[in-house]
Amino acid sequence: MIQIRDPKSIYQIEGEIENGSFRGRWHFSFGDYYDPKFKDFGTLRVFNDDTLSPGAVWPLHPHRDNEVVTYCADGEFRHADERGKGGILKKGWVQHTTVGRGMWHSEINNLPDRPMRFIQMWFYPERHDLEPSVEQKAVEKKERTDRFLLLVSNRDEGVLRILSDARVFSSFIHARKALRYGLEAGRGIYLYVLEGGGIKVNDAEAPTLGAAMITEEKSIDIFAQEDTELLLVEVKK
Repeated sequence: MIQIRDPKSIYQIEGEIENGSFRGRWHFSFGDYYDPKFKDFGTLRVFNDDTLSPGAVWPLHPHRDNEVVTYCADGEFRHADERGKGGILKKGWVQHTTVGRGMWHSEINNLPDRPMRFIQMWFYPERHDLEPSVEQKAVEKKERTDRFLLLVSNRDEGVLRILSDARVFSSFIHARKALRYGLEAGRGIYLYVLEGGGIKVNDAEAPTLGAAMITEEKSIDIFAQEDTELLLVEVKK
C-alpha cells in the first residue's frame, strides 16, 4: 500500500527565534500541532523540515529519551548542547544523537548570510535512560548519486549506529533514472522528496516536498522525473 502525502497536507509553521526566524514543515504531530491521522510512523516519531534565516539560533532546550537523526539539506547546520559538544553539518551530512536520560541542545544556522535547511527525525528508543552521545558523518554527493546510501542503522556496520529499529538512506537520482528498494514483511518506508522534480513510486506520483508512506509492499520502484534529492526512512511497523 502506498499513501501519498501532498505538500499541502503537511503542517506548515513559521515564527521568530533568537537572531532571526524559522519556517517549518512538520510531517507528524509535534509541539502544539496535533493530528490523530499523523502521530507517528512505526518507530519514526517526528519528521520536521525546518529552515532557519541567516544567523538564526534555536536556543538551548531540553529533550529526553529520543534517538535523533539530523540531515543538512542546505547551508551549514551547527549543533551545540550544554556540554558545548556538537559539530557542523554541510549539505548531505548527517548527525545522530542519543538524547537518552536528558540533554539540552540547540540548532544553529552557522552562516550569517544565507538560510539553512535541515531535516530532523526523532525515533522511539529501544531503551530508556541511555547515555547521551553525539556523532556525525560527512557525505559527498557522489556517494549517494543514483543509489540509496545508508546513513544510519541499528543493524548495519560502517554507518552511524541508532538505538532504535530504523534505517535512514539518502539519494540523489538523476533525471530519468530509476532505483528499486526491497522491503521485508513487517517493515514500512517513509519517503520524502527533498528537492528537484517529482517521482513515481510504482504507479503513484509524489511531488516535490511531498512524501509517500509505504507498507505491505515487497519492493518499490522509484523513477525520477527530474534530478531529485530523496530521504528514505525504513522502520519497524
